[in-house]
Amino acid sequence: MFAIGYLQEPDSNAGWITFLVLGFFFVMVVVGWLASRGRGERAQAPPEARVHPEEARPADDLTRIEGIGPKVAEVLNKAGVRTFDGLARADPGEVQKLLDEAGLQMMSPEGWIEQAKLAAKGDWNGFERLQGELKGGRKM
Repeated sequence: MFAIGYLQEPDSNAGWITFLVLGFFFVMVVVGWLASRGRGERAQAPPEARVHPEEARPADDLTRIEGIGPKVAEVLNKAGVRTFDGLARADPGEVQKLLDEAGLQMMSPEGWIEQAKLAAKGDWNGFERLQGELKGGRKM
């Protein structure tokens, strides 16, 4: 009987330790779930999700496009539009929203997309012809 009593005592301690470990694990799971849930509710769709972000390509000089200066290029780059192809595929309405949010309401992307399409294809002759018809990125 002494041997049985001796074996039962460590089991009761192991039970408490197991209970504490499982309780700690449960608390960590709940805290992790709450933390991830809170981030999802606070986050609005980032600008990168609203336009076509490009991650693997080297950036183009978007200031080559008539009407885009360094400030606009910076806004586009921060939104994930770093190449002529990315700008060519961007939704003009979403680009306008980005400009409005950046305080550049006077800017208009209407002629930028067409220029970007030509630049993305490498049609530099067509690009230069189109730019000759534009003033500030807009058709005259």
